[in-house]
Amino acid sequence: MNTTILMLSVDEAAMLERSLPAAVAQPAEVVVVDNASVDRTGELARMHGARLLRLESRLSYAAAINHGIANTEGDAVLLLNADCFLAPDFLAAALPRLRERGVGSVAPKLLRAPGPGRAGAGEDRLQIDAAGMVVDRRRKNGLVGHARRATSYATPCAVFGADGAAALYRRETLTDCALAGAEVLDPDMQLWASDADLAWRAQLLGWSSVYEPRAVAHHVRSYSPSTRAQMSEHDRRLQFRNRYLMMVKNETPRGLLRDGHLIALYELLALGHVLLRERHLLRAYAEAWRLLAGARRRRRQVQAKRRVARPPFGLRAVE
Repeated sequence: MNTTILMLSVDEAAMLERSLPAAVAQPAEVVVVDNASVDRTGELARMHGARLLRLESRLSYAAAINHGIANTEGDAVLLLNADCFLAPDFLAAALPRLRERGVGSVAPKLLRAPGPGRAGAGEDRLQIDAAGMVVDRRRKNGLVGHARRATSYATPCAVFGADGAAALYRRETLTDCALAGAEVLDPDMQLWASDADLAWRAQLLGWSSVYEPRAVAHHVRSYSPSTRAQMSEHDRRLQFRNRYLMMVKNETPRGLLRDGHLIALYELLALGHVLLRERHLLRAYAEAWRLLAGARRRRRQVQAKRRVARPPFGLRAVE
């Protein structure tokens, strides 16, 4: 199975100095999407023998990744953040799982790293960043195992999806999930939760995801349950509003019939939180409304391709 490692850099040369050598050491073609960077991204890609895709105008994360997917050909595609550092045997552990019948993606064990120079060292090595991702019955996406001990989640199992920091996909799955031609990630979502949206769509199309704890990488997480308070209001609004876009596109009548009461209760609690604690999130409702037409257009495409009546919400790695 020919493999492409697709790395995106937005002025992230400091991260690439550590993550790129680890990527090129894998048995795969490495492609760096240089998203109009003004730092040493291009120089580092050439220095390490990676293929460079240079974007002269900066795009959103989703649009830049779509460009990279469309311009590569590997049978397997590892979507890898510049701030994620692969262990030497990462693909050796992950690729056999992707060859299993019906498996569309593999979620590795991501361990928390404080920075590129300290990945895998010190106390942070004892904590999990993510053991896959989950979308629960409230339709809230989250990281499995975040901040638990690194020795936890040692059992391979089915999960809802792979976190976008390091997600190994079958090319066939990405092609199947693409909307309007080459739109794998939703450009209206820009960044946060676009990976959960893709995982949900893959489940609707009948593709399963598996968690492989022997495939290990260290990740410098910027947005997580433990860092949310330090994130900008803009990023928190983006995450908040993207959940609604994800639901509009992917929700099924059967899923809504079973879980509508849980979704409604969560919405009431969320609105109370917004009014009492984070009033800036009120703008997220307006932004979601503005993008509703695009979400409905994509919904028609998703539902026309759907093969599963109700995905396994809440499916997560075994601790």
